[in-house]
Amino acid sequence: MTEVTTYDVAICGAGPAGMALAALLAKRGVPAARIALLDAKTLAQASKDPRSIALSWGSRQILEEIGAWPVAATAIHEIHVSRRGQFGRSLITRDEHRLPALGYVLRYGDLVTALGAVCERAGIATLRPARVEALDESGDSVVLTIGGEQPRALNAAVVVQAEGGLFGDQESKAQRRDYQQTAIIAQVRSSRALAHRAFERFTEQGPLALLPQGEEYSLVWCVRPDTAAHLQTLDDAAFLRELGAAFGERVGRFTHATPRLAFPLGLNADPRGSARTVAIGNAAQTLHPVAGQGLNLGLRDATVLARLLAQGATPAMLAQFTALRAQDRGMTVRLTDTMARIFANDSPAQALLGLSLAAIDMVAPARSVLAELMMFGRR
Repeated sequence: MTEVTTYDVAICGAGPAGMALAALLAKRGVPAARIALLDAKTLAQASKDPRSIALSWGSRQILEEIGAWPVAATAIHEIHVSRRGQFGRSLITRDEHRLPALGYVLRYGDLVTALGAVCERAGIATLRPARVEALDESGDSVVLTIGGEQPRALNAAVVVQAEGGLFGDQESKAQRRDYQQTAIIAQVRSSRALAHRAFERFTEQGPLALLPQGEEYSLVWCVRPDTAAHLQTLDDAAFLRELGAAFGERVGRFTHATPRLAFPLGLNADPRGSARTVAIGNAAQTLHPVAGQGLNLGLRDATVLARLLAQGATPAMLAQFTALRAQDRGMTVRLTDTMARIFANDSPAQALLGLSLAAIDMVAPARSVLAELMMFGRR
């Protein structure tokens, strides 16, 4: 191996959470040359990712702070939450909270492009493509072995795991639950789209989300694996008919769909790290997509960790981070896990969902609590 390069913080994973952390560290005074950002993909490869993501208002504030906003995005002014075929619904609006938007829908590739530019301007040491093959933690540092034709090593005071991957590819963590659901992902169009309104629709098999994106909707349809396999065999016309039957007619008739992707869904979380390693975002907690909280939780992780590591890249700061993030992480995991399990089957609890939504809609404080959690997390 060549000479070992030493850093204060090495971040494994240059997705949104990892790059946001690097940018926040630089903004808070950590020398850019002391921050290493590693990823197996090049930025050009990541920038082509067509997936849609939902950002909360609180996440926009984080991106604005580091200069990664504005990004091409569609604002969400209203969120309509309902149960298919039952009484009761809740409508959360931006006007009620005196905000320009509750959140935004944008392409993953556009966000990583913006964050990549921020990190480049800051002069952060970026190694791409680079695959970490081993971590060797000693008393006062961690040695990272980087694979390839010419293996090399990095030395860091602290290592942050920020590359989570998909649930189906992950090793089991302390909290793990297979929801026996698959998410069908696509872009769809309808004959009577409602501008800037997002829908979270609960069905017998799982939540169905429509997120406004330009003139289309980003669809996240959670169903049982056998149903997902069936839906993947259908032509577009038959798929759109099935979608209409599941969602209803609030946006008219579905008229177009892009090629569909499918991903298994589960909970896989563990807040524990080691003395000099810690995980954030999807690497710490992979969540069900109901309520769209995964990325937003990861950006909140990055914000708190950057503030602490700017005071010193030490085990004490990592321990403090874990303690400070316990409440927000725990509440978000419990919220998404409960919604995914209870409101995705034909159990007696389903009958309570419509009444619960109606109650939330009639009681302004309850609606405000739900909106605050979705926009800012537990602060």
